[in-house]
Amino acid sequence: MEAKGVEGSLEGRRVVIVGGTSGMGLGAARASARAGAEVSAAGRRPREERAAGAPGDARVAHETVDVTDEGSVRAMFERIGALDHLLISAAPEPGSWGAFLEQDVAGAQRYMSAKFFGSWACARYAAPRMRAGGSITFLTGGAAVRPRAGASMVSATFAALETLARGLAIELGPLRVNVIRPGYTDSEMWSFLDDAAREQLRERVRAAMPVRRMGTVEDIGHAAVFLMTNPQVTGSVLDITGGETLVDGL
Repeated sequence: MEAKGVEGSLEGRRVVIVGGTSGMGLGAARASARAGAEVSAAGRRPREERAAGAPGDARVAHETVDVTDEGSVRAMFERIGALDHLLISAAPEPGSWGAFLEQDVAGAQRYMSAKFFGSWACARYAAPRMRAGGSITFLTGGAAVRPRAGASMVSATFAALETLARGLAIELGPLRVNVIRPGYTDSEMWSFLDDAAREQLRERVRAAMPVRRMGTVEDIGHAAVFLMTNPQVTGSVLDITGGETLVDGL
């Protein structure tokens, strides 16, 4: 079925962004709203702790969900009902991954459960409610193809999620399933750094990357809307790394 509406438009569409209350997910939520969608932004934090309003946020409704709780995920999609597009950017809590020899099985499973199975559950309970022309987008990261010491579980989980997307593109077609693979992105994920350290990171990224800039949440939002509105893209990984995978690590 041909996508309805003008190129790049999400008018008349319902978009659900899980993890859409901060960082890259919030960038995707706001970009979807600017493209005309009615957006449900879901996150684990209470609404009063979420980012302040911005242009387009009048189109954004808020949901609370715990992606590690299958019942919570199922209940949210039952509340939302029919939808057109889903993007899952939810990430595990900081500190849920680390060096291989410092982890135990339970710790590794917590990371996999939150990122991989949390994304799996969202796709599982959204797919039966998705209208023709719909799409699912997962969010991974450059570590899927460029592992780093101390983050082997992250690399394994991202790679598994990218493989799941390709499998679901076949199994759920004509529903489309894709992945956004961000690189270094200037978002709340770096909030543990003080201002000076964060600026140093920006400088290192600008020096190392072919594009000579650090990514922004708006870059992720632009990619999200593209994947939602292009009816010929499925089973793809959209690399939004600024060329990170082409150069030596920072």
